[in-house]
Amino acid sequence: MKRLILALGMLTGVALIGWTLPALADGCYICTSGSGCGQYCRYSGADNGDNRKKCTAANCKIGGTASCPTGVNIKTCSAARPLDRLHQLATFAEERPQ
Repeated sequence: MKRLILALGMLTGVALIGWTLPALADGCYICTSGSGCGQYCRYSGADNGDNRKKCTAANCKIGGTASCPTGVNIKTCSAARPLDRLHQLATFAEERPQ
């Protein structure tokens, strides 16, 4: 009986912890047909407006959300890569002596 009560208590504790933590897992936006980004756009963190803007800037027409696929035949772009690359190029041009 003690084991049953202990097991139920532990199960309840784990469920409460899982329930209260925010969902901050990485995910993907589904890119609709005609998007230059690919089939999915990967983002990190929460599903918010900033990540949607990054994927839109990466030429993804967002059609919904999904977990990120792992297949090798799926084209996936990243929300951070195109903007980071532009920032790197801009700072390189500013630092270059003329």
